[in-house]
Amino acid sequence: MTVHQTTSRSPLAAGAGRRGRDWLRAALVANLILQIVIILTGGLVRLTGSGLGCPTWPQCVPGSFTPVAQQAQGIHSAIEFGNRLMTFVLAAVAIALVVLAHRQVPHRGRFVRLSYGPILGIVAQAVLGGIIVLAHLDPKTVSPHFLLSLVLVSYSTWLVHRYDVGDGRRELAVAPVLYRLTQATAVVAAVVMVLGTAVTGSGPHSGDANTPVRFGFDPRATSWLHADAVMLFVGLVVAVMVAARLVDVPARFRYWWTVTFAVCLAQGLIGYTQFFTGLPAALVAVHLVGSALLTVAVTYGVMAASAWVPAKPGDVRIDRPTAAR
Repeated sequence: MTVHQTTSRSPLAAGAGRRGRDWLRAALVANLILQIVIILTGGLVRLTGSGLGCPTWPQCVPGSFTPVAQQAQGIHSAIEFGNRLMTFVLAAVAIALVVLAHRQVPHRGRFVRLSYGPILGIVAQAVLGGIIVLAHLDPKTVSPHFLLSLVLVSYSTWLVHRYDVGDGRRELAVAPVLYRLTQATAVVAAVVMVLGTAVTGSGPHSGDANTPVRFGFDPRATSWLHADAVMLFVGLVVAVMVAARLVDVPARFRYWWTVTFAVCLAQGLIGYTQFFTGLPAALVAVHLVGSALLTVAVTYGVMAASAWVPAKPGDVRIDRPTAAR
């Protein structure tokens, strides 16, 4: 669901249907999806104890960038190497995004600069991944790795939105107090995510099948602290939804906060179930993906509190590739 402006389509998206597929938007959406997928593949590395399946970095084993037949880590090497390969897939899409931004948005320098964000984030993730291997999966390095992934999910969501709304100036679409409430809710959501990494880093899924490495926090106490933060977050989401029913707000605002509430309920159900069932790996993996989807919903929810008013209504500032090119 995109933000509606004074025109049926944003200045950047206008004319795509007449002049061919909008490859830039396709790349933006693909980048967002892959940012979520790599959270799942990274989670599977941890949940299967494959964190040191490739014990060196950037090589998998000394002298080879790929797993070797006689490798002692067995299937763990394939799982870890598969996650490393996903980084290259994501990087290829991020590079294509930059190239397409340069080709299709020649007069919109700011968006072109913003399009470099994903590839820079991937480079940072690759470096951090190497540090994790060298630190033998110390959770103090693993947790930032996951949190940076969520930042990239949020940024990638914002990029799609920014492309859809086009040029113009931002104006509040809701009352200032409601906008501040959405911002406070987003901050609490970030706290929930940070505490979630503390729970995982204190639980049974350390990432290494042979030598568990954990924070050392009490898993039960950490889990309840995380649950308390979740309750505060859910309360704020409900407050936003109630306010959205009492005052005049755009339909997209109600929609995204309703989606956020639905994902909250699903995440809460999964979270309590995995806690009382001993943290089965499958449920933890679903919970990881849910955290990424919640990040998308909250990001859209905050952005839906604003509207972009075109500086020049009808002005198209994008050069779409045609079949002749």
